[in-house]
Amino acid sequence: MIESNSNERFDEAETLTVSPLPAPGLVRNDSLKRGNREVITDFYVGKNVAAEPSDFAYKVFVRLNAKKIRFEKVAFKHCIFDGCYLNNCVFDSCDFTGCRFVGSNFHQSSFSGCEFEYATFERCQIDDDILENEAPRPENLRMRFARSLRMNYQQIGDAKAVNRAISLELEATSTYLYKSWRSRETYYKKKYPGIKAFSQFIKWLEFWILDFIWGNGESVLKLMRTLAFTVIAIAIYDTCAFGNMLNIADYWESLKRAPGAFLGVAAPQTYPLEILSFITATRYVGIALLTALLVKRFGRR
Repeated sequence: MIESNSNERFDEAETLTVSPLPAPGLVRNDSLKRGNREVITDFYVGKNVAAEPSDFAYKVFVRLNAKKIRFEKVAFKHCIFDGCYLNNCVFDSCDFTGCRFVGSNFHQSSFSGCEFEYATFERCQIDDDILENEAPRPENLRMRFARSLRMNYQQIGDAKAVNRAISLELEATSTYLYKSWRSRETYYKKKYPGIKAFSQFIKWLEFWILDFIWGNGESVLKLMRTLAFTVIAIAIYDTCAFGNMLNIADYWESLKRAPGAFLGVAAPQTYPLEILSFITATRYVGIALLTALLVKRFGRR
């Protein structure tokens, strides 16, 4: 199944001797024991692997190779994949809980029904469809899963995958912040009791406002919507202050003049100084947000 000319193993669990030190508070000598984590170096997988829940757990795979191999119901719990090359492989219902993927290549490999709770990724080539299909269900784990993959895609320069990971991370963050102060689930009630729930409400409110204004820096449409609302607000103010509030024609005329006032093309002399200052500040902030959003969204990150 897995073949190689060499193999490295740690010895079976044994007591690790620790020289006593004078500093107080150190653990006792017999508190630390050597683990039995196995290091498998320069192996390749020669045939399909199915339903082996224990043989692959707690391993360190260094430069493991496999091509067009199917892994089905295999438990890779808390494994480390370092510099591995797994090309066009299929992982069906595998358990990657607590795994760490470093500098590995999963070119055209697919994942179906796998568990990635507490998994982390660094400099790995992996298709971004894993974000939609394999993300953990709990919001806090889903958020960290998307964040780890976002950083991974940033490291390899995949801007499109970065955008997709950010979208999933923001969605999970929004749900998590809302549930942290609103949900009656035991997890949230124990983690955020009393005043902590109010603090989470403030964080959620801030997140919601920024999301409404410009999608937390990820939505051009939401920012354009906000700017449109600003223009409509200017039109309503103009009608209420200088027109007839009961006349629809006055609203229409004010709406035609509002874009010019917002963009600074026209500066109505009848507007108070504080209103003109507010419109100018809003215009500058809107342009700055639009510029930042375009750079973040379409530039290489």
